[in-house]
Amino acid sequence: MHLETLSNPRISPNSAPTLTDNILEVNDLTVNYESSRGTVHAVDSVSFAIEPRRLVAVVGESGSGKSTLGLAIIGLLPTPPAKQIAGTVVYKDTNLSNLDREQMRGYRGTEIAMIFQEPITSLNPVYKVGTQIEEAIAIRESRKTEKVSNSGPLSTKYDRHDEVIASLKRVRIPDSENVAERYPFELSGGMRQRVMIAMALAQKPSLLIADEPTTALDVTTQAEVLKLMRNLMDEVDTSILLITHDLAVASQVADRIAVMYGGQIVEEAEVNELFNQPLHPYTNGLLACIPTGSKKIAKLKPIQGSVLDLRETYNYCKFAPRCPFVMDKCWKTKPPLHETGPEHRVACYLHE
Repeated sequence: MHLETLSNPRISPNSAPTLTDNILEVNDLTVNYESSRGTVHAVDSVSFAIEPRRLVAVVGESGSGKSTLGLAIIGLLPTPPAKQIAGTVVYKDTNLSNLDREQMRGYRGTEIAMIFQEPITSLNPVYKVGTQIEEAIAIRESRKTEKVSNSGPLSTKYDRHDEVIASLKRVRIPDSENVAERYPFELSGGMRQRVMIAMALAQKPSLLIADEPTTALDVTTQAEVLKLMRNLMDEVDTSILLITHDLAVASQVADRIAVMYGGQIVEEAEVNELFNQPLHPYTNGLLACIPTGSKKIAKLKPIQGSVLDLRETYNYCKFAPRCPFVMDKCWKTKPPLHETGPEHRVACYLHE
């Protein structure tokens, strides 16, 4: 299947990043949740990297570990019951996995920001949106002062108000002065999502994690928000990790896509490479679920079977029970994630 995609022309897909090129490196990250019904293996030995001013999308069905991955990176895992039991998260040569909660606060927001799935639950209903963005700016300045000696006085309240208006204008909100004086419930879903993006970018992060940022939006507003995020990458000099269940959404904005299943990355490639040459049966299954708009196709082709019970321990390919090409060796050992070409990795015995 081929879909029209937006690739990043500024970086060659054949250029292999070096250690110093990457904003973020996740190495063999493993996260478990302890529950009354057993241990849930939510993220299982995940490794990937994000380069400067690049948008990487993590795609998979609900329950594949995408949101847990994002929360682990920014240090917001609910502990207990969640626990990182292995691996590292390296941000600009700093191992975030070794930091305590207080140290992590110095990176959260000012260095790494996160946009959550439903903005109405993330915005405080009793404060005006301008006040909430202003608070984000004040926190950024106070943390900068803590890090840098002799940094000078904080901005005045008037200066911060000007920056609030500039932040709202940056995300293309018309009549920003009026919107800043409104409460979240007075805005539409698309406007609230733009406010969340403005608040996150007001802290000037180098990495923005967006967890299903368009799920609650209509198709038109979704397209506008995705285009906005893509355009803001250069404007504010940030990289984006987009978490989504929709490959069609990822195709519109991503430079690179990592496909997750059962807490593992099963395929990773540049966006055009992934859509033109999908290798893993799960990736092909997700592509077959995308509506094409053709009247000749009466029904979508679903992936057979059900999502895994992640409380179980799997010593074989996790997709084997649902795979139409399963072989004997798939039931014996887990296929390693290996390179099949420049910047293309897949975990499947079909492509050894």
